[in-house]
This record gives sequence, structure tokens and C-alpha cells, in this order.
Amino acid sequence: MSVFEAIIIAIVEGLTEFLPVSSTGHMIITQNVLGVESTEFVKAFTFIIQFGAILSVVVLYWKRFFQLNRTPLPEGASKLKQFLHKFDFYWKLFVAFIPAAVLGLLFSDAIDAMLERVEVVAVMLVIGGIFMLYCDKIFNKGSDDTKFTEKRAFMVGLYQCISMIPGVSRSMATIVGGMSQRMTRKAAAEFSFFLAVPTMFAATVYKMYKLFKEGGTEIIMDNMVVLIVGNVVAFIVAMLAIKFFISYVQKYGFKAFGWYRIIVGGLILVWLLMGNSLEMV
Repeated sequence: MSVFEAIIIAIVEGLTEFLPVSSTGHMIITQNVLGVESTEFVKAFTFIIQFGAILSVVVLYWKRFFQLNRTPLPEGASKLKQFLHKFDFYWKLFVAFIPAAVLGLLFSDAIDAMLERVEVVAVMLVIGGIFMLYCDKIFNKGSDDTKFTEKRAFMVGLYQCISMIPGVSRSMATIVGGMSQRMTRKAAAEFSFFLAVPTMFAATVYKMYKLFKEGGTEIIMDNMVVLIVGNVVAFIVAMLAIKFFISYVQKYGFKAFGWYRIIVGGLILVWLLMGNSLEMV
């Protein structure tokens, strides 16, 4: 992989990771347009550059990530409740993270098998797009007064598990999950970004572990410059994408993303039906 190809792929990763459009589907298109062979390094690269995207969330929401809850507790609260109250932000992130962590480990091989099927990605892009055309009307009871409890966090985590189906989009699943729990579009989108940090970090570490276990240390070391460039580009682009998305979705909702998904998924299906092939990243 050349530095130019790494930059293009990192731009696509940064743009699509936090938007409800399926980064997987766009990676398929990008890889095939560039003519990049799906080697072990290319597969690893697409996961490793997620670190840059993750870092963009932490930098943008620095205060939220490193600020403890200092609001008063009711009298007589137990030591455990005091601890969980103080670390409320991290605790709810952990609760939301649990479902995907458990199912991801249990069904890792099945998920990898689905990732080999481009038609699954295309169909889910279309289905998800149709749903997004109406999700603003279906989940229109969001309020700034909604208290985000552990139960609501866990429900968002369950929705995130749907994104294990390639083409669904982790961002879409978690945002819809948040809106189903009466969160506003902005609050749901922001929690989706926050939840991406432990989820994507865990997935990246797991993939890196498997790569090193299979003797991939040399591959990583030989392509260190490409990896650094990819992470820097993904970081910058993801920051811009997040800022745009929050501003846009507050004003206009998700309908435009729905149409976009339908068009992209439809184009992939037409391409496949014409007898052409697309190779998964």
C-alpha cells in the first residue's frame, strides 16, 4: 500500500466512521476503486487507523471524558453508590459496552464470515437507509430532561449489537438506540461517539492481538510510516466529520443520510447483478 492510498482510505475512514452511512460499505468501494489488494496488512490497516478516529472524539469532548460527577448524592448512599455516582460517565459507558463485548467474543467467527459477503453489506445499506427516512418521525419524543440511566445505557448497548451485521453502521444503530430511549438527536449522537471509544478500541486491540499471534509483527514494523500517516489523517478528518454531523443532524435530521445509504447500497447491488465482483477489505 502506498502513502497516497493510505491517505485516501484514512479520509474515507474518518468521514464515515461516525456518520450513519456504514464505514464497511465505503471501505469496500474505496479499496476496489483504488485497486488495493486485500492483504493481511490492508485488513490490519483499516482497524489500526480507527485509533486516530477514536482520538478525535477524546480531543473534541475532552472535558466530558475527564470530568468526574460532583453533583450531590442523597444522604445515606452506600460506598458503591458513591463510587458509581462519582464515575457516572465511565460507568454508563461500561454498561453500554458490555453487550457488544460479550457477543463480539462469542460470535467473532460468524461476524468475520458475514464480512466476506458484500451482498449482505449492500442489502443492509438499503434497509438501513429506508429506516432512516422515517426514524425522525418514529423516535420524536426526545427531551433534554431525559435522565440517562444505566438501563437506558444498556439498551443503547443492545442496539449497538445490531451493527455487528456488516452494512448496518455502528453509528446508526447506537443513535437510533439513544433516540428510542427518549434522548434528543444531539444527545444520542454524542453518546454514540463516546461509546465508539471503548468499542472501537477493544475491536482494534483484539484484531492487533490476532495479527501479532499469527506472526504479523514484521508486517506492522515494515509499514510504520503508512500507519502513522493513516492515523493522523483519520484523526483530522474524523474531527471535521463529527463537528459537521452534530450541527447538521440538529437542524435537518437523518433523512439525507437515509437517501445516501439507499443510493450507495443500490449501486453496489447493481454492480454485483451485472456480474462484477467486489472484494471485502
